[in-house]
Amino acid sequence: MKLSTRGRYATMALVDMAQQFDAGRREAIRLGEIAERQEIPLAYLEQIFARLRRAGLVVSRRGAQGGYVLAQPPAEISIADVIIASEEGWRMTRCTKGEAGCLSGSSRCLTHHLWAALGQQIREFCRHISLADVLRDVSALPLAASAPRATAPRGAVSRKRPLRTQTTRARSLSAQATRARLSRPHIARGRLSRPHVE
Repeated sequence: MKLSTRGRYATMALVDMAQQFDAGRREAIRLGEIAERQEIPLAYLEQIFARLRRAGLVVSRRGAQGGYVLAQPPAEISIADVIIASEEGWRMTRCTKGEAGCLSGSSRCLTHHLWAALGQQIREFCRHISLADVLRDVSALPLAASAPRATAPRGAVSRKRPLRTQTTRARSLSAQATRARLSRPHIARGRLSRPHVE
């Protein structure tokens, strides 16, 4: 999925509003303020907020003190809500909406399930991150924790350690075994003796 400029600007704008909310501001915020702080073209921002208002994420207020306010507290608005409202959905595959696949005859390509699964992971991640979460330390976001670890097939060679390191370790173990064998007494012609090493 390639996030468009519209999705990025929508997220930036609502996080800006969440920051103002967190600072105790409850009056409506003019789009011109957000556009100036976040360096977003005002005309483009107006189009984005029309979508956000229809989705119920923001409420417009008219009058001298008019502007926009968040429809819910920042902790209750997820990043997925923002992106879906501004992007009208998202997908990782190249399949056209309403078609079963992207190849001729509406068949699916070999990597369809890969990209579909990746898109689902991205959606789940964004669904669990709120505007309030973004205002906190970014390193605390559950990116690594939410991703399942891949398990290598049984019998597969582990690649966690470089091949050169594996070879060096094998040689070291072999040398240790040789020294241990030479240091043990052994039976020679019916009596204990130690090997003669020159």
